[in-house]
Amino acid sequence: MSSNEIREKYLNFFKERVHNIIPSSSLVPENDPTTLFVGSGMQPLIPYLLGQKHPMGSRLVNSQKSFRADDIEEIGDNRHTTFFEMLGNWSLGDYFKEEQLSWIFSFLVDELGLPPENLYMTVFLGDKENNIPKDEESIGILKRLFQEKGIEAKDIELGSEEVGYEKGMQGGRIFAYGSKKNWWSRAGIPSNMPTGEPGGPDSEIFFDFGTPHNEAFGKQCHPNCDCGRFMEIGNSVFMEYKKKEDGSFEKLAQRNVDFGGGLERITAAVNKDADVFKINTLFAVITKIEELSSKKYEDNITSFRIVADHIRGAAFMIGDSVLPSNTERGYFVRRLVRRAVRHADIIEMKEGALALLVEPLIAAYEGSYLELEDQKEEIEKNIQEEEERFRLTLKKGLKEFEKISSRNITGKEAFDLYQTYGFPLDITLELAKEKGVLVDTISFQEEFAAHQEISRTAAAGRFKGGLADASYATTKLHTANHLLLAALREVLGDHVHQRGSNITQERIRLDFSQPQKVTPEQVQEVENLVNVKIQENLKMVKEEMTKEEAVKLGAEMEFGIKYGDIVSVYVLKDEKGNAFSKEFCGGPHVQNTSELSQFEIIKEEAVSTGVRRIRAVLKAE
Repeated sequence: MSSNEIREKYLNFFKERVHNIIPSSSLVPENDPTTLFVGSGMQPLIPYLLGQKHPMGSRLVNSQKSFRADDIEEIGDNRHTTFFEMLGNWSLGDYFKEEQLSWIFSFLVDELGLPPENLYMTVFLGDKENNIPKDEESIGILKRLFQEKGIEAKDIELGSEEVGYEKGMQGGRIFAYGSKKNWWSRAGIPSNMPTGEPGGPDSEIFFDFGTPHNEAFGKQCHPNCDCGRFMEIGNSVFMEYKKKEDGSFEKLAQRNVDFGGGLERITAAVNKDADVFKINTLFAVITKIEELSSKKYEDNITSFRIVADHIRGAAFMIGDSVLPSNTERGYFVRRLVRRAVRHADIIEMKEGALALLVEPLIAAYEGSYLELEDQKEEIEKNIQEEEERFRLTLKKGLKEFEKISSRNITGKEAFDLYQTYGFPLDITLELAKEKGVLVDTISFQEEFAAHQEISRTAAAGRFKGGLADASYATTKLHTANHLLLAALREVLGDHVHQRGSNITQERIRLDFSQPQKVTPEQVQEVENLVNVKIQENLKMVKEEMTKEEAVKLGAEMEFGIKYGDIVSVYVLKDEKGNAFSKEFCGGPHVQNTSELSQFEIIKEEAVSTGVRRIRAVLKAE
């Protein structure tokens, strides 16, 4: 069964259970500077999980494009991918554990035909320190579901992976783990959660492929073992607690369900093959690599997987207008393509062949993501050009390597090759082996860790705030962003549209379409107009309507964002009802522009051809 078929079955299954299908968001988070990429299905829905009303109702379902940069170095095994699709269904204060566990069990077993005897579940053991009880309700529901299929489901308390490796399966079907494994919140375990943060227990679903246990991973096997026998394919989060000021927990007034299931992994389970690279969307690329390299997948598994995964990830990011560069999101596109180049060389693909993998990749998705088809030429062009750039860099790096390779290579020298010339450590190690010299990998890792810590510190400051924290400072700037876009359109013309924004607690950064240079006089005119509108005490009005009605109304859309059939439009109106700004948006906003202080444009500059950028602030009151 193809992943396209499974995706359609999932959406229809929950549509029949009165869920509204919402489109996948872009890989670039909308107005959320706290993270570079959407890395889960629930991420775009955080405001609604925190209580904001969703225009499509309280029961939602979709398949969300996701990217996790942390997994880049793990690519090469049979289950990790950087890009993936997350099937998700949500209850926003509607149904809870009984319906969710019964429905997802039915979907997997009755709809997809997974053998129930191959399914194993985990639940929350409880947290005595924070007085949060064991999830006995989920255990009872799961026992009944298995019993209905003729399977006695024994529940076992493990608590941790360490205990699991020591005690093993013990004839169990349902396994209780502690907070590190079966508790969800944005801040992690209950003890780390700040006041007001929501969270709750979760129940994970594992598929047993029946492969022999590898004791290199631990003495005994258990569902969370990494030996390859078990693969997690889904997780139901029951968001029902909130942390109080005194550190204790209380039940939320609105209990939510958040299910996430990896489409690639579910497809692998349905096809009874633990190798996710054998599913149709990835194997189409694998087959093309075989053709271009005259090599077989089974003989070159690691390099084939890296090339296939990285080209898919790069293609989807370029399709969402993230282009290769040395900064922020573009750095990860560059890193994916360059690592793919390295492994394309290992399997002797011809130079420039990576771009040829785009066409079979897009065809494998059968029109599921039209942005891939729309951006096909752009995707191929960027991959081609990035490969050419990296090959020039490689030549320079090889010259530098020759200068230092007459002796053992220090960790700092290896890191400089990585940092300056894009040399992955594995390239340096291979070349060093050929020269008969050693590389100080321990020192390299220390240099790398220090670099990561500096980057994290910088990112913490640069990306703090945003709509994910819904602070009042961010909310005010979000409203000012609407004023800024409307003022730009009035001063420069209707050709101006938003091409991306980044809002923190300190400032606005707005990218907009504009073919000509903006004069200082025009910048001043825009700033003045925003301040005039702030003084006019415009009221922010939220209106829900169909997407077609919003388009007819002339509401501005966020570039690269897909919208559902019902949308929220935020309109800034004066006392007579005249609208100055109309935008598709998820909020939050201030109620009136009188809440805003004086607006000031700090900088206006070019970003790329036809796109310019403004940075602006609201002065301290």
